[in-house]
Amino acid sequence: GKRLRPMLTIATASMFLKDGDKGFDDAVRFAAAVEFMHNATLLHDDVVDESKMRRGKPAARMVWGNQASVLVGDFLLGQAFLMMVETRNLDALEILSKAATIIAEGEVFQLSKIVDLDTSAKDYDLVIRSKTAALFEAATKVGAMAGGADAKSYKALGLYGAELGRAFQLVRSEEHTSELQSH
Repeated sequence: GKRLRPMLTIATASMFLKDGDKGFDDAVRFAAAVEFMHNATLLHDDVVDESKMRRGKPAARMVWGNQASVLVGDFLLGQAFLMMVETRNLDALEILSKAATIIAEGEVFQLSKIVDLDTSAKDYDLVIRSKTAALFEAATKVGAMAGGADAKSYKALGLYGAELGRAFQLVRSEEHTSELQSH
């Protein structure tokens, strides 16, 4: 992976931190939590979608099975939440917890649309905002919070993260479509 989400967390924290600030430790914890959350969603997503490949290699479910993939995903989520709690920042914990909920809701919504021939562009946008943009948004918000940003700044960076995540998913979808058409 590219580790874009944790890099965004560190980058947004760095916008507000001065050398030696305690906030850097929290930013690292949040970045690790974001990456663990992301990887947990990938493990779960591959099981739900019955994916055979992930990033050009056999998906974990193909190597270790569905049960192990789900359990490791659950373990990663648990670890992510432990790291969040270590920061003692309830506002950031709330942001990341909400993101986890939105991601799960997006997955369920996408699952409900698989057999729906009337799925619209609006439905697709809801899926990418839920499954991809929500974690980008949370990553930028909690990074800024760890750096000491005020509410206006971390909300603005959250909007930036959400739109960046949306754009990222649209580009990935286009690359995937082009790849399928070339085969």
